Amino acid sequence: MSWAPWERAWQRGLYGAAGFYRDGPGPAAHFATSAQGIPGGGQLLAAAVVALARANNATHVVDFACGRGELATQVHLLAPELDITAVDVVNRPAHLPPRISWLGAAGGVAVPGSLSGLQDALVVAHEWLDVVPCPVLERDISGWRVVEVDDRGAERLGDPAGAEDLRWCQEHWPATGGSRIEVGRSRDLAYAELRSCIDSGTLVAVDYGHLRGNRPTSGTLLGYRNGVACRPCPDGSTDITAHVSMDSLTTSDRAEVVRQRDLFDRLAIRPPATPLALASTDPPAYLRSLARRSAYTALTIEGGPGDFWWSIDPV
Repeated sequence: MSWAPWERAWQRGLYGAAGFYRDGPGPAAHFATSAQGIPGGGQLLAAAVVALARANNATHVVDFACGRGELATQVHLLAPELDITAVDVVNRPAHLPPRISWLGAAGGVAVPGSLSGLQDALVVAHEWLDVVPCPVLERDISGWRVVEVDDRGAERLGDPAGAEDLRWCQEHWPATGGSRIEVGRSRDLAYAELRSCIDSGTLVAVDYGHLRGNRPTSGTLLGYRNGVACRPCPDGSTDITAHVSMDSLTTSDRAEVVRQRDLFDRLAIRPPATPLALASTDPPAYLRSLARRSAYTALTIEGGPGDFWWSIDPV
């Protein structure tokens, strides 16, 4: 049996040679996201990305940590005039439209060095930061200690937390009576590195997360396998995710954090109501309209994808 801090085991479990994200089918085989798995959801998410690109005069969209290019493909279909670069840890998928550029990455905190000097770019990191490994701390009578995990997902308490992680907690996660913390320092550093790749444009990070004053008290670390939430296990068999401290990502006073449901309303991408008369005059159009409305509801519902936070950070 081998023990390691969660941060190191998490990196190996997701991005190692036999990691979860290296598997052929990718995340789509295990769970749905706004970009894939929700009928019609990918088109609506792409509509939001295109609306942001046009509002910010972007000519280049980067889909960072793109899975198998689902969102990049939908953006291309909706706005073929945009240059699109997709970035992920696997080789270029065969089905990807030829006009979409592909860039390989190491996964986790690493940002490819060739992704730099971006001009007039909208860089979208959709559900990336929640799978960037980070230290997990738990408090006992002696203070905060690093949580270690074995290959089967069993946990124990290890060394006392390091000074840098404690400083991050003191600044961003003040004591609230909680017993467990996922330290966002590695996510903040990864975000800053990705932001530094942009000479002009906007960085958008989309994730489940929390804000200061409403941090979880017992952690959010979770696994997913075959469509079911499960105990996180760093053996490559499960996704491993934890919610993101969205307000610690950037110090820019121009950045904003907004709920997905509120942003979609602001971007005016809500499909119009379906006229009942259409059911008799044009049944296929009636069904398509109902499907679009259903997808919009799925992506904006409270307690689901509507709770996603969008960090919109002009550079």
